Amino acid sequence: MPKYKYPNKVHFFKFLIQASSIAKNPMLFRNKWFNEIGDTFAIKSPFYGHIILTRDAVITKHMLQKKHKVYHKSKIQTLYLSKYVGYGLLTSSGDYWLKQRRLIQPAFHKEKIQNLVEIINKAVNEQVESINAEGFVELYPIMNELAFEVVAKSLFNFSAEKETLKRLQFIIEKLQLFIVKELRMPYKKLWYTLTGEIKYHMKLVKESRSIINTIIDQRRKSNEEHDDLLDMLLSATYEDGTTMTNEQLIDEILILFVAGHETTANALTFTLKLLAQNKDALTKVETEIKETNTKGLTPLQELSQLNYTKCCIEESLRLYPPAWITDRVNIEDDTIDDYILKKGTIIGASIYELHRNKNYWDDPESFKPSRFFEENRKEVLPYYMPFGAGPRLCIGNNFAMYEMILAVSAILKKFNITTDNDTIKVNPLITLKPVDVRLKFTLKNDC
Repeated sequence: MPKYKYPNKVHFFKFLIQASSIAKNPMLFRNKWFNEIGDTFAIKSPFYGHIILTRDAVITKHMLQKKHKVYHKSKIQTLYLSKYVGYGLLTSSGDYWLKQRRLIQPAFHKEKIQNLVEIINKAVNEQVESINAEGFVELYPIMNELAFEVVAKSLFNFSAEKETLKRLQFIIEKLQLFIVKELRMPYKKLWYTLTGEIKYHMKLVKESRSIINTIIDQRRKSNEEHDDLLDMLLSATYEDGTTMTNEQLIDEILILFVAGHETTANALTFTLKLLAQNKDALTKVETEIKETNTKGLTPLQELSQLNYTKCCIEESLRLYPPAWITDRVNIEDDTIDDYILKKGTIIGASIYELHRNKNYWDDPESFKPSRFFEENRKEVLPYYMPFGAGPRLCIGNNFAMYEMILAVSAILKKFNITTDNDTIKVNPLITLKPVDVRLKFTLKNDC
């Protein structure tokens, strides 16, 4: 029998007495323990067994890249998350995940996403037109609305009613809030059952699946082409020539909604706030956008010109990665560096803290877009993982970057942005959410 060796431990009792505070904001405690114990530490939980938390790049890449076949998504995602958002690319593992990834990957190839740029750009501009330029406003709801519209129109183009999509948006946000509660406080599951919370949220799941099923059926019957993601998903074929069932399509579409709009809304909120705080960077972005705007380019051509804008978004994703933590469980015993891990160990890699680890980053707390200049990229990319790493790198990374560049460009073409404070508060839910970010939008003189 192998002698297992784990990183230094935080005693579970110490963890338990602070459980309610940790459930509200696990980041404060992780940061404290990382600083006290080191870049990796362990907890033995009666609910989940051995858990390792890390901000170490070697361990993170070991499980995501080097030994990715040994490390599967944990039950937290494959079981608990999937019952609410479906068994799609984000929540599946093993052979089924590989089969789905191979099927769906072509729809998200750079060239295919480039074909969607016109749809993305039109949706972005419609939302920017509706921004109210009066006083300080809460930024996240505006970006959330923008990102939802972009995903909805990229998926369904204009084949779904606005009220239907609004209901879907409401359900997805309700589900996410409850998923976080259930995951962070598993000991309250009986209470959630008795109070009817689980029953209520499962009813919402059923409704969301019914909404998407209706849209799929309508599209199948219409025989119309919309050049959107739903068309691509409907026509995608497995090796044997078959296509996805409605249930599989619903799973993948729900995941795309959850993963595709919330993360982008978060990232855009953080990016605009950081630009408003950093006047030099904001001026450079505005100059770049203005110069690009005079060239009469298509949205696709614009994307390749907005290099400094892209660097600012990438630096925002470093400081505030929406997918702030990722987890895996080893399906067999494994060795990482000096550690010998028993099968079934959960590893949680904090991308947020890895991105701020002073072992990898110079002045990690500062906003420095120059880190991502072409001449510096080679140095920083080994420690930069806002979209994950390895074979499970986020399938929508190109889509997200295109959308964010076009959104920042559209907003700063029309508005000056200002902030009245230099604080950024976060709420680490399934994604890293901004809290109380307020900006003032003022129409530019030439608009």
